[in-house]
Amino acid sequence: MTLEARLAEEAVKLRKEAQGTPHGIERERLMRRARQAETGSHISEWLRSAGLQPPK
Repeated sequence: MTLEARLAEEAVKLRKEAQGTPHGIERERLMRRARQAETGSHISEWLRSAGLQPPK
């Protein structure tokens, strides 16, 4: 499994966990970690691309 796939899977898992958590600090922490995982996945994908074009 690629790094991008693992990070995307982790982001999905964290978002699901956040949905079952009441609004507050813990939920925001989970959502922040999900966004970080998604960003890491996109950056890794971008760095592996042949053209190294900037993200859209």
